[in-house]
Amino acid sequence: MRKWNRTQGEGLSFPTRRALLGSVLAGGGSFLLSAFVPGLPLIRASKAQDAVTGIVFSPNAFIRITSQGSVTLIMRHAEMGQGIYTGISMLLAEELEVGLDQVSVEAAPADPAYVDSVAGEEETGGSSSTRDSWVPLREAGAAARMMLIAAAAEQWGVPASACTARHGTVFHQASGRSTSYGALAEAAARQPVPKKITLKSPTDFTVIGTSPRRLDTKAKTNGSARFGIDVQIPGMKIGCIKACPVKGGHLTGYNRAAALAVPGVEDVLTLPDAIAVIASHMWAALKGQEAAAPAWDYGPNAHIATTDIVARMKAASEQSGVTALKTGNAEEALKRAHTRIEAVYELPFLAHAALEPINTTLHIRPDGADVWVGTQVPGRARQEVADATGLPPESIAVHNHLIGGGFGRRLDSNSIGQAARFAKQVSYPVKLIWTREEDITQDQFRPYYYDRISAGLAADGTISGWHHRTTGSAVTARWYPEGMQNGLDPDAVEGAAQTPYAMADQLVEFVRDEPDAVTTLWWRGVGPTHNVFVVESMIDELAHTSGQDPLALRKKLAAHQPRAIKVLDEVAKQSGWGRALPVGHGLGIALHYSFQTWAATVLEVAVEKSGQIRLIRVDSAVDCGPIVFPDGVVAQIQGGLIFGLTMALYNEITLKNGQVEQSNFHNYRMMRLNEAPDIRVHLVPDPDAEIGGIGEVGTVAAAPALANALFAATGKRLRRIPFAKQFSKLDAAL
Repeated sequence: MRKWNRTQGEGLSFPTRRALLGSVLAGGGSFLLSAFVPGLPLIRASKAQDAVTGIVFSPNAFIRITSQGSVTLIMRHAEMGQGIYTGISMLLAEELEVGLDQVSVEAAPADPAYVDSVAGEEETGGSSSTRDSWVPLREAGAAARMMLIAAAAEQWGVPASACTARHGTVFHQASGRSTSYGALAEAAARQPVPKKITLKSPTDFTVIGTSPRRLDTKAKTNGSARFGIDVQIPGMKIGCIKACPVKGGHLTGYNRAAALAVPGVEDVLTLPDAIAVIASHMWAALKGQEAAAPAWDYGPNAHIATTDIVARMKAASEQSGVTALKTGNAEEALKRAHTRIEAVYELPFLAHAALEPINTTLHIRPDGADVWVGTQVPGRARQEVADATGLPPESIAVHNHLIGGGFGRRLDSNSIGQAARFAKQVSYPVKLIWTREEDITQDQFRPYYYDRISAGLAADGTISGWHHRTTGSAVTARWYPEGMQNGLDPDAVEGAAQTPYAMADQLVEFVRDEPDAVTTLWWRGVGPTHNVFVVESMIDELAHTSGQDPLALRKKLAAHQPRAIKVLDEVAKQSGWGRALPVGHGLGIALHYSFQTWAATVLEVAVEKSGQIRLIRVDSAVDCGPIVFPDGVVAQIQGGLIFGLTMALYNEITLKNGQVEQSNFHNYRMMRLNEAPDIRVHLVPDPDAEIGGIGEVGTVAAAPALANALFAATGKRLRRIPFAKQFSKLDAAL
């Protein structure tokens, strides 16, 4: 994720302007540009670009314009449903003065030339793709346009200032002459890079701020889109993987002869803790795996249950932790508080459960390797294969594909390394797939969190003391050790160390407690999904306990944040906050600032006498600064809310005897279409603000808005996720 500076209230530390410094001529008269951050190392151009000596800077967002007039954006961010192939292409099209229909997208390979200057590696995560591209892609397009205009002006013997560009063509209005970008591509590559790049005024935007059809819509609806699991390579075999169901265990035996007796099975491969049956087709691989009947030594974690993990976390939470934030004297303020609440909140382990299960296709050769996969971190994927095979990274080509749902799971490449250790045992290309059951039980889970919080209100309704101690795993310590700050995982306290509210006396702590039986990883919304649930639930508790309106209290505490007040006022108006509701209905509200975006969400819920929860309607007011692709923003907020509400209602991963008890969508269920609420997204952009992220914002709001709505409907305060089963035996009087 971010490296690091991604806590609430802080902006990502990248320059407001990034220059364009190099252009290189690719084969066939192509014009290729790279955007870069000044001061990063130079990387030599590839052999395909050596027709004219040039340099490529890192990180880059390459534009290729061919003599045929095609415009290609080589995309260093992965498309996994969030719409960035469209949104980021719009940034380029706006300044390049081409239509979006003239732009095609290629996924970038794993290469240091594509490293993101902010993330420090080639990575898609943290709702950062559009934020990281907002300036560089526009500057890249503007510089390319200026060079194309300069080439045309030189050919015509007129000042460049007398020429304009539109729809991929340069015009000289005075003489009526025009020429296409394709015809100018080779000449433009010889033009000097502009020393000063002027971006268009937002008032002149014709692409940014519109809602065109997504570039991937047609392919995804007619079935021609190719995801990692769709890869077909000549001579390829199919392998089905099964690993030891308990972390730390190992394979002790299997029936090789029985597996090979299954028609279509061609080989059985093993690792110390896993087995792969290779076949000519998936059904044979599955039946062969069943026939192999692998046996396991479950190892030291064979008797661990979720209750054991939680008991240890509870004990750990009773001790002071690493200080994330300290202002004033929280304990003394709490003693003076007019109203005080002490509570424990718990959030379970969660699986990612993406629609496309884990899969990797590889062809390992003595001199190199090809890897076909959908990954959020191509560089890490390549290094995993290098570590597994001993091949030099530069000999490994990673062909990134569309991803059928990432949610943070494909920020880790452990499954790619596992596949490489299998694939190096054979000479042919092999596609290695995890079943749905393997995908859920062998996932790297969102950490379990155990939060203790004490909060008080003074007589005037202001906060008098706030002590929040979160206990859980430190994903950063494993995924990016350099991001740890004297024992503090910044992600674990994001959304807690900085809140929208004025608090003079505040203490936020982190207690690290690592579970032995599972590996933890980022999950959509990362720290804020956990902490905003705790913070917004507690703000709601304070409001109800002190007899205040929850919206009014938030406005009082966030009065110093004008953008917070703006989204609160908008969501109050749009949702009809304060309106009369039927018996058993309730409205819940949540406010948060995450990924540089402000959002206020109101959810209406109905609870039947049987305890059944019905989601009626959600209104969400969103201020993400400038808006590139409005329909894309709306879709991401809707999708994020559905994802988060599914989690809050139904989802948890539990362990018994060291093994994950959930295995498929029958017991790790998804929200059904008829269960989804009416979701209304209200955009309140601030064009003068720093651009914010969107992909995880809805997920963050879901659980607190729902918990607060359930309290308003029933008087029952839920401090532990998931919610639905806690209402299954609700008193009929409710």
